Amino acid sequence: MLILINQEMHDLPAGATLQDAVAVSLVVPPFAASVNAQFVPKSLYAQTILNENDQIDLIVPITGG
Repeated sequence: MLILINQEMHDLPAGATLQDAVAVSLVVPPFAASVNAQFVPKSLYAQTILNENDQIDLIVPITGG
């Protein structure tokens, strides 16, 4: 199934979870995750089943002054 991770298309198997998507993204923690603009706490990544065309955003904080 095709999903968007940070505006890049990825092909994941049916039944993939947000945890699977994070693994293929190579984004390094810390980050926050949302699926279709809805925040998902880290404790729910493994239980969050993805669907075709879901949009995942992995947001890395930027520090500085």
